[in-house]
Amino acid sequence: MSSPRPLPHIAVVLVHGLYMRPWTLGLLARRLRADGLSTHQFGYPSLSASPREVAERLAVYLRSVAGGTVHLVAHSLGGLVLHHLFHRYPQQRPGRVVTLGTAHLGSAVAAGLLARGLGPALGRSIEQGLLGDLPPWDETRELGVIAGSLGHGLGRFFARLAEPHDGTVAVAETRLPAARVHLVLPVSHLGLLVSARVARETAQFLTSGRFLPPVSPGEHVTR
Repeated sequence: MSSPRPLPHIAVVLVHGLYMRPWTLGLLARRLRADGLSTHQFGYPSLSASPREVAERLAVYLRSVAGGTVHLVAHSLGGLVLHHLFHRYPQQRPGRVVTLGTAHLGSAVAAGLLARGLGPALGRSIEQGLLGDLPPWDETRELGVIAGSLGHGLGRFFARLAEPHDGTVAVAETRLPAARVHLVLPVSHLGLLVSARVARETAQFLTSGRFLPPVSPGEHVTR
């Protein structure tokens, strides 16, 4: 069976997280394309540029993306960049947003690394970023949040994460009140990038503004 043709005049821009590169979003992008979405992968230096500076670069990049509607999908730190994007450059084209494992309320792991003298490992991502000192979310922008509850990851060794968590980010840290809907799935922080279910839910929210109903006891959808 052939993949559906990309929806006309609709683009999806994917934004990676800390220590990542655009190629790490490749599988997710491929799955979104299989659902008929045209994708673009934005890259940035996650250690040497602050989230605010990355937002400046993203604003320039978005101007090069064709489409009347431009959705955004961001993993982890990438979601914090979007706070700055919509705060500083609010005149963006219409489009929904999905964040994957983003610590919208601040990262206990980042705070734990700082407390241990390991702040250099975070680079400039802590400047109005991972510590939670962010611009408020633009509530006119529809946001769907996906969090993981499979606690596999190195982050749990640097902070006492509230349960449940994805090994790096606690579910409670992802609960931005301005989000339209919040979904918890049994995946790890990195698993959010490779999970077929996460890709399906992302495409579902971008096209309809809602997530699919839970299919197992480990999944939760709240509004």
